Amino acid sequence: MLVAVCSDIHDNIWRLEAALPAMSRADALLFCGDFCAPFTLSQLARGFEGPIHAVFGNNDGDQRLLLQVAGEVANVTLHGQFADLSLGGWRIALTHYPEIGKAVAQGGVFDLVCYGHDHLLHQEAIGRTLLINPGELMGRFGRSTFNIVNFDDRSVRVVDVE
Repeated sequence: MLVAVCSDIHDNIWRLEAALPAMSRADALLFCGDFCAPFTLSQLARGFEGPIHAVFGNNDGDQRLLLQVAGEVANVTLHGQFADLSLGGWRIALTHYPEIGKAVAQGGVFDLVCYGHDHLLHQEAIGRTLLINPGELMGRFGRSTFNIVNFDDRSVRVVDVE
């Protein structure tokens, strides 16, 4: 199973549009917060046909409308501040914040823990848990990136968005 992981779009719909073809090769998509505007979630939902699991970030100001948009499409689950889900036989945690992600990963309960917020690519194994930050999709601080996680071989590939 392949899972795309992204974070921190911050309404850069042009980078999102460029990323969607490569993301769409994955079976599911995990989003670690900061869509910003609800129209960004709408674009993501229309551009990725598989299941999308997402959490809020600190810049997702109109949470009511984000929830409304998520409720209008069948493929999006907006979990709130934290997601604890099972996918492809893996237990996965999603959060926006690095300090929460690192603490959860240290507990050893999850196979994969994903976070965003600081816009910094990060990947490490803590025991059996993979802890990743896919970087920022927006590209404000440099690279525009997301990750593809392969559940079969536990690999994480960084994808640069041009």
